[in-house]
Amino acid sequence: MVDADSRKGKRNGVSRRNFVKAAGASGVAVGLAGCISTGGGDGNSGNGGGNGGNEDTNTPINTEAPTEDITVQIAGDTRMADNSDAIIQSMYDAGLPENISVEIIAGSQVTDNRQAQYQQWLNGGREEPTLLMMDSGWTIPFIARDQLQNLSQSLPSEMTSTIEDEYFQASVDTAKGAEGDLYGVPLFPDFPTMQYRKDLLRNAGYTDEDFETWATESMSWEEFSAITKEAMEANPDIDNGFTFQANVYEGLSCCDFNEFMTSYGGTFFGGRDNLFGPVGDRPITVDEEPVLNSIRMVRTLIHGEDDEHALDGITGNISPEAVLQWTEEPSRKPFTGGNAIMHRNWPYSITINGAEDVFGEDLGVMPIPYGVTPDESEYEGTGGPVAALGGWHMTMNPNAPDEQKSAAVQVLRAMMEPQFQLDNFGIQGWIPPRPELLDSDEAKEVDVIGRYLSALKVAGENAIPRPVTVVWPQQSGKVAQEVNNAYAQEKAPEQAMSDLKSQLEQIEQSAS
Repeated sequence: MVDADSRKGKRNGVSRRNFVKAAGASGVAVGLAGCISTGGGDGNSGNGGGNGGNEDTNTPINTEAPTEDITVQIAGDTRMADNSDAIIQSMYDAGLPENISVEIIAGSQVTDNRQAQYQQWLNGGREEPTLLMMDSGWTIPFIARDQLQNLSQSLPSEMTSTIEDEYFQASVDTAKGAEGDLYGVPLFPDFPTMQYRKDLLRNAGYTDEDFETWATESMSWEEFSAITKEAMEANPDIDNGFTFQANVYEGLSCCDFNEFMTSYGGTFFGGRDNLFGPVGDRPITVDEEPVLNSIRMVRTLIHGEDDEHALDGITGNISPEAVLQWTEEPSRKPFTGGNAIMHRNWPYSITINGAEDVFGEDLGVMPIPYGVTPDESEYEGTGGPVAALGGWHMTMNPNAPDEQKSAAVQVLRAMMEPQFQLDNFGIQGWIPPRPELLDSDEAKEVDVIGRYLSALKVAGENAIPRPVTVVWPQQSGKVAQEVNNAYAQEKAPEQAMSDLKSQLEQIEQSAS
């Protein structure tokens, strides 16, 4: 066996605690909230557009609560619409004035479709919806096109300073413009983790003491691969050791590859400081050795130690070649079906797999393994248990009438109340955007996912955003294709990353 590295009151007669637990048990719809995408994106999302309305996005807002009856429309997703009664009640409990009604409009669960819809609305100067639930992965292009209300210029400083000081920093960074102004209120972040079968690992000699350690102390990819192989040998009826997502789609470029690469100290553009630009004036570093090592590692996991580009120290043949065609749901099904030991996915999957009729408390969760430690990495903020950042913000339509904006400020105030964020965690499984809330007793009481907050907090503290700029929608597909080529043995790692570097340089220069 490998050594381990080491608002008060009651709501309609139901207590808040029981409300949250009951809503969590019955109201969580399966939704893919991380980097899910069909891969194409909005074809024009990298260029042009601009604010189609005549409103100045920097215009201050009257932040006093309106006295007349008024309705605020929120563009959300199907989960938010399905749970609208509980969510809106929690807003009122968090201080939303009773004269403000909230209408939640269900948008597509496919993030690319939502992106295209919002751009059409904003280009056309449409006044409603007033608030837009926006993917953290493509908020910055909307900011760059001057299509969102500048909250730093429009909201009271106590609201924006609370976000700056108390929220997950990686999420806040994806809601800012180039000058540092804030354009979105993080609604919830999303962080992947490594899920595993405790029962199968017990068959390989591992114990609850190991599992407790793994919940917060990331292990190396070397150790992870060896442990997974041991568990496969101890459970010969299990076909898959480690399942993940490596299809040619946004999820590979933004997330799985981003994690693998960054965990080895590699970067897209010479470090975290350049993730959001400046486009055309930043180094392109995908051909550097740490990036190549991450590809070699994944090739070894899939094709074995005899692969001509295998990485020394990695135990091979623990992942099926099918990962090269898998996105989130196809990769989850073998694990949920009992035919995999380890599985990388988003929190929605924890809620499914930790249910009593699946694995219950035999589901373990730990941070993503690391390739090198942070002090071994050339670039600050790389190495260690890196988790790709997903999640969503609440942004404001600058074309909305002034009275709608004033009412929307009150909705944002309610959403920023810690109790609303805890309620929302129970209602929808959306992770609170404040790290400190993951330490609360109420968060721990949320059904299933409340058992795994320690691992999620480590993931949040080590989250890496995708390199979101106006050109990322063009670059993402190139990244996914070349990385998949390398993982699939169609190109050597060096050739694939050299080709990718040239493609990224061409896109950068044509946009600058």
